Amino acid sequence: MPLTNEQKKQYKSIGHHLKPVLIVAENGLTEGVQAELERALNDHELIKVQLRLSEREDRHAAIEELCRLSGCELVQSIGKMALVYRKNPKVNKQLSNIHRYQA
Repeated sequence: MPLTNEQKKQYKSIGHHLKPVLIVAENGLTEGVQAELERALNDHELIKVQLRLSEREDRHAAIEELCRLSGCELVQSIGKMALVYRKNPKVNKQLSNIHRYQA
């Protein structure tokens, strides 16, 4: 189910304070990167991804592939940073960025 504009707005404000937990470099979406992406999304739900790719088209393609492979949804993409979200049905409230930062 796509995120509403209100949810995106809320998640952007939470994501502003987050540090990148995943870095995608020139090697692209390797198995190690995909495994770390799965772990991070399961733990935190909302994560920031840094893309160390020089070309804008390469970054957009990497974000689309990342979302397709993991089933997450792009919340925001600015420059070399992307904020992605995937709901975890068995959320850990101590680790989830959504639960930790909600007022």
